[in-house]
Amino acid sequence: MPWKDKTVKKLRKEFAEAAKCCSNFSSLCREFNITRKTGYKWLDRYEKFEELSDQSRKPHTTANKTPEQTELRIVEERSKHPGWGAKKIKYALENKGLKMPCVKTVNNILNRYDCIDKEEAIKHKPFQRFEKEHCNEMWQTDFKGEFKMQDGNYCFPLDIFDDHSRFVLKIKPSTSTANLVLPTLKEVFCEFGMPNSILSDNGAQFAGFRQGYTQFEKWLMNHDVLPIHGRIKHPQTQGKIERFHRAMNQELLKYYTPLDIADAERVLRDWRDCYNNERPHEALGMKCPSEIYLPSNRVYCDKVEKYEYSEENHVRKVNSWGYLRFNDFQVYLSETMINEYIDLRPNPDKDTFIACYRNLGIGEFDVHSGKLLHRKIWRL
Repeated sequence: MPWKDKTVKKLRKEFAEAAKCCSNFSSLCREFNITRKTGYKWLDRYEKFEELSDQSRKPHTTANKTPEQTELRIVEERSKHPGWGAKKIKYALENKGLKMPCVKTVNNILNRYDCIDKEEAIKHKPFQRFEKEHCNEMWQTDFKGEFKMQDGNYCFPLDIFDDHSRFVLKIKPSTSTANLVLPTLKEVFCEFGMPNSILSDNGAQFAGFRQGYTQFEKWLMNHDVLPIHGRIKHPQTQGKIERFHRAMNQELLKYYTPLDIADAERVLRDWRDCYNNERPHEALGMKCPSEIYLPSNRVYCDKVEKYEYSEENHVRKVNSWGYLRFNDFQVYLSETMINEYIDLRPNPDKDTFIACYRNLGIGEFDVHSGKLLHRKIWRL
């Protein structure tokens, strides 16, 4: 059979037309140099008026292909929470009862719909996390960096959250950082109970008042809460709250600027609710913080009970200038401690003695010179 000067499509049509009136199908196939199976295929297509040219070998259907409705739901969730990655979106939608593909597939869908900024993706690298073993063992608090609102004023949010569960106890926005920390902590203590300790940075609201102690530190000690401060110039000490602030920027403030302080209160309250109850957290096995957190059983009482020191040690009163007198020494302790009583305990391991306020150590002195060796707070 001459095949030259004829297209494949024309030859297939010629074969099909000949096959309709041919009594020996096998002989016709040999004449066209094709198998009987191929001959029946082209005849069947011809009779069904289908295209006789070569067709794509791509499957008509893809096994396990994500339904378009699911893909659109993934993209919709991303538009609601632009700062969420594939893993958070997967678990958040599963928590709402939707059947979801694996994390890699969700990420591929976000890529296909141009939902991922490649430069931003490079910045997010895993890091080792450390956390307390129980809820309320330690809270963290800090002011997020200020941001400008639409009315021209600046907003300074004070954030408080539980180290173990990442549960956000409070986001308190204000146009100033002054006189905000203690009233806010009282509100949180009344609602959730008291923690064993609170970690903060060394900002003026938290530490280092005139080389002494702040009212914040004293107030916590009065309620048997240990104040802890991160190392100076080491923000990684408070890595969780730094990461929390980054999430606030990426998921909220990057896309919306509050009108004023009242609007900031509203949007931050709504975002906190989402963070606690909807947003899956990788460090929690993709659970939400509200699934982990339990309120403290340490009930807050505004009245500070008088503390009774042991009669075994020397108890001294801080004078009206903040100095502590003992033996032949007079050393500056803190103006915050004026008229408070300090228990002086010998250190059995060194030639020093420990200054104790209530049941906490607050400083250490050399027994020979009376020199203050350090001024930190720790549980005895």
